[in-house]
Amino acid sequence: MKIAVIADPHFHDIDYRQGVGRGDQVAVRTLADTNASTRVFNESFHATKALLDDIVRRGISLVVVAGDLTDDGQQSTMVAATALLADYSRRFGLRFVATAGNHDLYAIHGRHQSKRFLNTDGSHTLVTSDPAMEQGDSVERIVSDEMYCGGYGAAIPAMGAYGFFRSEGDLHWECPFGTDDRLEARAFEIVSADGRTVRRMVDASFLVEPVEGLWLLCIDANVFEPKDGDLDSRLEKSYHDSTDAGWNSMPRNKGFVLDWMKDVAARANAAGKRLIAFSHYPIIDPLNGTSADEAKLLNDTSFLRRTPGAEVSRAAAATGIKVHFSGHLHINDTAVFRDGDDWLVNIAVPSMVGFPPAYKIVEMDGERLEVETVIIADVPGHDAAFPYYRIEAARERTSAAVTEAENHADFLSRHLAEMVRHRYLPKEWPRDLAALVPQLNLGDLDRLAGTTVPLTSGDAFTFLASAGEPDAPDWQGLPLFEMVVDWYRLRKGREVALDFIDPARIAAYRHLAGRFAAGAWPEGCLQDRLASFMQMMMDWLASAPSRDFSVDLATGEVTSKNHLGRTVLRQTGSA
Repeated sequence: MKIAVIADPHFHDIDYRQGVGRGDQVAVRTLADTNASTRVFNESFHATKALLDDIVRRGISLVVVAGDLTDDGQQSTMVAATALLADYSRRFGLRFVATAGNHDLYAIHGRHQSKRFLNTDGSHTLVTSDPAMEQGDSVERIVSDEMYCGGYGAAIPAMGAYGFFRSEGDLHWECPFGTDDRLEARAFEIVSADGRTVRRMVDASFLVEPVEGLWLLCIDANVFEPKDGDLDSRLEKSYHDSTDAGWNSMPRNKGFVLDWMKDVAARANAAGKRLIAFSHYPIIDPLNGTSADEAKLLNDTSFLRRTPGAEVSRAAAATGIKVHFSGHLHINDTAVFRDGDDWLVNIAVPSMVGFPPAYKIVEMDGERLEVETVIIADVPGHDAAFPYYRIEAARERTSAAVTEAENHADFLSRHLAEMVRHRYLPKEWPRDLAALVPQLNLGDLDRLAGTTVPLTSGDAFTFLASAGEPDAPDWQGLPLFEMVVDWYRLRKGREVALDFIDPARIAAYRHLAGRFAAGAWPEGCLQDRLASFMQMMMDWLASAPSRDFSVDLATGEVTSKNHLGRTVLRQTGSA
């Protein structure tokens, strides 16, 4: 049996504008919001279908969804997304098993959502479920209940066909509370940090045996911890968002789930069942040990806030679940955690709305788990929103270079460059380094590595002016900005990113990393910080196999399947 594991479809219906209707007005989100986001919006409409079509072509019938099926849990979006999966189930016999992500629901009562939609003249309209939301610079505001994101009571029944409740054909079904699948039987008390506020919350974890011998352990790692104080339980601000909490909050707030996981793993082993676990959030550090370097270089980033601590990974490994699939971060990664005889492999599944666009195919082969990463580069209709983006860009006098993309994968690669420009550099990088990035090239870095004098970012231009122009190979003219974009490509894609980066660039990066690593730099100087930046890139190049590999289910050893003949799909500029 083969299983497809997908994550973070973030499905958005570009044919339907909430509060207006289908076909009455454009339902395309703005390019400005897309460029500033960690994901694209409009492209999910065709990308999700292309993904499912690929699964059907391969003859796979069981599909695991590791969270964030919907754009942001909006009521009408949930209806459209579940209708799409129901259509594939009806036409092709696909069986979906899912867990809820942080974008699918919010606590018990849900929360408001507000989105900007393009008009045909390039202006935008704000559609919101919140009557108090200001119109901002939109030309119009529409208030619609269809924009509201539901809580557990609304979202889980909407996705109920995906294993959240017992199905007639299931060979086994249970949850941490027993075999009663009613939501009211799956509630628990969650307490604020000061111990004074107690809420009733639902846990939507479940175990299902859809086919003989296969146990799918679906863990609800969403944690909505109440904030201190007597706050209105119906309001979003009354809870700590699960987005950054994830597994770090599980031992404290949902320890009963870890106890249940341990019991399930023991029973699976005793009964000879193949157990695969998945949740929306990574359970092991997805940065493969480079978190300390990232903290040193960039301080507080969204990746670091969402990185599970070692104690959490240790507790998870002690349950004996062995293999866990995750989504959330939109990255392609394999991480292994060992603690004595305990071990755990976390396989991070990419998204079709973030670089790189891919999913995983899993096959049991004796005592090994075989994993294949499938890139979906070509998506029919990938450019459906491009005409609207060009009109918007002309109106706002901004760049629409992303619309020059040749296919969906190229679009996402270009989008990543825009994210670096509009999000990562201005919001996550220290100001002095962010200011240097657009002004330096690799030749400048080579000269900075060649001096024994430690420099500050402010000294860099004075030094470079005095150092003169180098007699150097062509690669030295490559802008540092391009290297930073490739840094993020490797950070998100690992092995898969090599399909999108010219091998000559990789050789240049290795050369520079070696030059900086050979220096003895005082901590905190410019060269020391650049050395950390490059060392992280080298660590990702040498990280555990993340493309096509196998996991020894007895030892946790991860073995790569050589991917020979790799070619660059496209070397993307970032103009």
